[in-house]
Amino acid sequence: MRLVPVQSRADLRAFVDFPLRLHPTDRYVPLLSSVIAAHRRTAELFLVRDRHGDVVGRTSVHRSAAFDAKVGPRQLFGHTEFVDDDDVFAAIMDGVEARAGGRPLFGPVALLPNQTGGVITSGFADRGFVDSAWNPAYYPRMYERHGFHSRFEADTWLVDLNGTAADDPDHGFAFDDARIDAEQLVIRHGSRWRLRSQLPVLRRMLNASFAQLGYYTAISAEQLAEQTDGLAFLLDESLLLWLEKAGRPVAFVVTVPDISEYLMRIGGRLGVVNQLRLLATRDRYRRDAVLIIKGTVPDEQGKGYLTLLSRELHRNLARNGYRTLRSTFVERANVASAAQYRRAGGRPLHGYTFYERAAAA
Repeated sequence: MRLVPVQSRADLRAFVDFPLRLHPTDRYVPLLSSVIAAHRRTAELFLVRDRHGDVVGRTSVHRSAAFDAKVGPRQLFGHTEFVDDDDVFAAIMDGVEARAGGRPLFGPVALLPNQTGGVITSGFADRGFVDSAWNPAYYPRMYERHGFHSRFEADTWLVDLNGTAADDPDHGFAFDDARIDAEQLVIRHGSRWRLRSQLPVLRRMLNASFAQLGYYTAISAEQLAEQTDGLAFLLDESLLLWLEKAGRPVAFVVTVPDISEYLMRIGGRLGVVNQLRLLATRDRYRRDAVLIIKGTVPDEQGKGYLTLLSRELHRNLARNGYRTLRSTFVERANVASAAQYRRAGGRPLHGYTFYERAAAA
């Protein structure tokens, strides 16, 4: 097995194509090829080729000063896909370790846990979705067999919007409406035309509300712009919500139409032509939704403000005819956040984790 750097356009194409050949097309949702190309600016990309020259694995290697400051020095790896072969996995991790300089290994992340990455540990029969991982059952077994242990264990969630909570006008999120005027609460909505100017508002709340989580590093304006690139033309404005209290933003929920099936079909290549095709057919992708992230600024937590936003969100999902709501991973230690999904009749969908291995002796 040879671990070789991605150097040419052909190499990059092979890097993008490999998981599309490896995984079932009805379960694996590829990361956008444009995102992979952008990550190449700050990470080294590698392929594993066998003695015939065929691609049998891939990975990336990078570091993050922000993550080091939060967790301690780590050698990060991401975009990690491999056939079910111990020699292939060993070639990947030997290559990562050779570049670690004695640091523990952590991943897979592309480029950070609050961007994309992770490994699912259960729910393999259920398809993945945007901003979340899907992998076969041998992935977690391979990591554990090679000395990795779980870090930041979590679950993704699935809510059937036609389930028992659908008969409740509050959808499981009762809130005393008398508080709305008394506390000067106003619900705001995202806007396709003003999204760029709204992003700084969301970023301030996001960084403040997630700062206490062990894996989270503050997201920069540039990172948020990259993660939301192309979102405006797809946005369902009724699903991106934030709450103001006396004019101050205090809580938010970012939910988007689930275009996973479209990304599966085009192999993650959302260039201009495929963007136009998606725009022309976007009503087909207003049946399922993905809750990307939600939170409350620290000094306003525990006051029920996410309950109010969740009620508004679920009312809008029902009004617009959505069938399911999926959520990106929620740490199992974050009991309050998981309780929000249970209140709506949800269930864990995929077990989820990152992996860490101690520095080589």
